[in-house]
Amino acid sequence: MAKLIYGLNQSLDGYIDHQSFAPGASLFRHFIEQVRNQTGMVYGRGMYEVMRYWDDDLPDWDAQEREFAEAWRSKPKWVVSRSLNSVGPNATLVADDVEAVMRRLKTEHPGEIEVAGPDLARSLGDLGLIDEYQIYLHPVVVGSGKPFFAGPRPPLRLVANELIVENVIRLTYVPG
Repeated sequence: MAKLIYGLNQSLDGYIDHQSFAPGASLFRHFIEQVRNQTGMVYGRGMYEVMRYWDDDLPDWDAQEREFAEAWRSKPKWVVSRSLNSVGPNATLVADDVEAVMRRLKTEHPGEIEVAGPDLARSLGDLGLIDEYQIYLHPVVVGSGKPFFAGPRPPLRLVANELIVENVIRLTYVPG
């Protein structure tokens, strides 16, 4: 049975603005390995549009960027959206009955399925479908932006903390 895991980079003040801070080479290496080991990804429309960047090779990419793109492209993606009419390669549009689709994904697949996008994570969390929350805490303060949590959550329980690379800690929480 798959676990749905919502995880993103976050500033000390709770924001996920990827334009304000980006992972260094060591953390990027961690994310490459993480994507390789995932079963797939579930995206909201906004995060999917950000991640579509990896669909096409760019001439100025370095070896790590190419490696990430290759790993990312190889994984199935489910895109939750009522406004999109189509999605790109290796992606499935989920426009209706999101709860049933997510429950089916959890029962039909092994491993970990990434959930990305705070609004989607809130919706799935409200349905009791998020199994873990992983915060990659960066030592930056950005002052504004999109918060990691799009709304209140019931109490979470810390189950792990790990220094991933210098200055970035992954905090893992589960509901309850």
